[in-house]
Amino acid sequence: MSRMTRWHGRLRAGLVMGLFACGVQAAPVSDVPTVHGISLYDAPALPDDFDHFPWVNAQAPKGGDMVRAAQGSFDSLNPFIVRGDPASGLTAFGGLPFDTLMVESPDEPFTLYGLLAAGIRLDPDRRWMEIDLDSRARFHDGSPVTAEDVVTTFETLKTKGSPMYRAYYADVTGVEMLSPSTVRFEFSEHNSRELPLIVGQLPVLSASDIRSRDITRPTLDPLMGSGPYRIASVQPGQRIVYQRDDYWGKNLPVNRGRYNIDRLIFDYYRDPSVAFTAFRAGRVDLRVENIARNWVTGYDFPAARQGLVKRVEVEDHNPAPMQGFVMNLRRDIFKDRRVRQALGLAFDFDWLNRNLFYGLYARTRGFFDHSSMEARGLPSAAERALLAPWRDRLPEEVFKASLPIKAPEALRPRLKEALSLLRDAGYEVRDNRMVNRETGRPLRFELLLSDSSLERMALPMVRNLARLGIEVNLRTVDPSQYLVRLRQFDFDMTTTVIAQSTNPGNEQREYWGSEYADQPQSRNLMGIDSPAVDDLINHIIRADSREALDTAVSALDRVLRWGFYVIPQYHSPVTRLAYWKKFAMPDQSPEYGMDLDSWWVDPKGARAIDNRQE
Repeated sequence: MSRMTRWHGRLRAGLVMGLFACGVQAAPVSDVPTVHGISLYDAPALPDDFDHFPWVNAQAPKGGDMVRAAQGSFDSLNPFIVRGDPASGLTAFGGLPFDTLMVESPDEPFTLYGLLAAGIRLDPDRRWMEIDLDSRARFHDGSPVTAEDVVTTFETLKTKGSPMYRAYYADVTGVEMLSPSTVRFEFSEHNSRELPLIVGQLPVLSASDIRSRDITRPTLDPLMGSGPYRIASVQPGQRIVYQRDDYWGKNLPVNRGRYNIDRLIFDYYRDPSVAFTAFRAGRVDLRVENIARNWVTGYDFPAARQGLVKRVEVEDHNPAPMQGFVMNLRRDIFKDRRVRQALGLAFDFDWLNRNLFYGLYARTRGFFDHSSMEARGLPSAAERALLAPWRDRLPEEVFKASLPIKAPEALRPRLKEALSLLRDAGYEVRDNRMVNRETGRPLRFELLLSDSSLERMALPMVRNLARLGIEVNLRTVDPSQYLVRLRQFDFDMTTTVIAQSTNPGNEQREYWGSEYADQPQSRNLMGIDSPAVDDLINHIIRADSREALDTAVSALDRVLRWGFYVIPQYHSPVTRLAYWKKFAMPDQSPEYGMDLDSWWVDPKGARAIDNRQE
């Protein structure tokens, strides 16, 4: 880490006062160098004296509004629990009103730079980490951010927050205040290399605010944060407005040139078509377009023809998200792998892409597509070594069959193959219905959706399954009811999107881990309960090199794919954005994602839109 700051062990009184004066409070207790950032495997790319992220415009003007559409409704401003529907702009890792200890650079695979953390000391063996807080950091009420706030937040989220936090922080064995401005985290002996970075993403809440409320309940009383925006107004279920704050950290290198827009507004629409109409009318400024038909045919309207609306496609270098139909293994009908495989053969992606999606999508095959972690062909020697202890518990295909899993392109041969699998699983057709050969019970289930726009994608599969004698009840419910049912695992089959980073880690426990299979509100929607999967997750978490990580993830991908827990659907290789040309953005984008926080309102473009002829 040659170009990083090297603040050592025990400082003399004069130096301590100098650090206080420039905004850093240091109370080091070890001889480990203090640095400005940490990375998963390599040193951070930016030096300790970097002025701003390389893609931003450090002189971007401030001001203006950005209005976006949100779907459904909301009834809470507490994003850290599973109860309630939190408003857009709030996430499990904070969102607009909340600062984290460190901030990720989307230009590097997994590197964090200090935000609330002015200095970081990480044990070479990653058994502990100490963080010195920036003395300038302030909550929105003007009170300082202290080590007590960090400790209280961590303990509260782990014990009272969403189950996700218990999975993320499972290997954190202790957290303590070393001084009012320094906190130390202790990690278990077999923790992952990623764990210090996961802890670095901790959103920090006010300890006094936490003590003043029941943090386990939804609320419309904003939680105290220290981030660049504060909640200015709320109309429950209809609108939330964030106002740019006189932010303590506005001149930090990680923030310079970002958070330029004065007000970020989310207006709620229950119907996606109404939200699109609002965009066309200029009541919504920015739209991420997820409907292929709209992208191809929906932007021929006067303002777009006048050049006032722009469309861009941003290439995505992250693993393709897994969007698919999820089968609930807690239901008896899905316990047989052959049944799950047969149902997947009825999904006709090629027909959908030709007839509904204008050829804009690619078929999703696995859980880490388009990355070095994707399972390919036969397992490598390194993969086989990880899989060998579980040979008697895994399908033989995991070891002997090649990936990708291929099926006939034409629908008729696929349905014939599905029929053969169902017969092997003990089913037969009686009176045009697929029934269990022994019990006579029909093979039928409910497909639960939260968005009516998904029905046109699901109905062709429902019709194909009907040809096999399988009855599917397609049911669409409002987003709130949908969320309640998912949290209680009250569904047969539903849709989900599982996004993966370039560096999978502790979050895999909650996606697939046995301890979360029957824990309500977890993200293991399938109910996977497999010691082999648990073991592979542990190998992922404890991987000590990029090569070891890729091997372990590929093995997991292979096992999940041959388990047929999900019917993969499709993904777009790009993110499609449409926006009114009142916005400007940097000339370049970071490698691993868009940074909307680096956009700004262009006064000239805003005036042109205000003066447009309807």
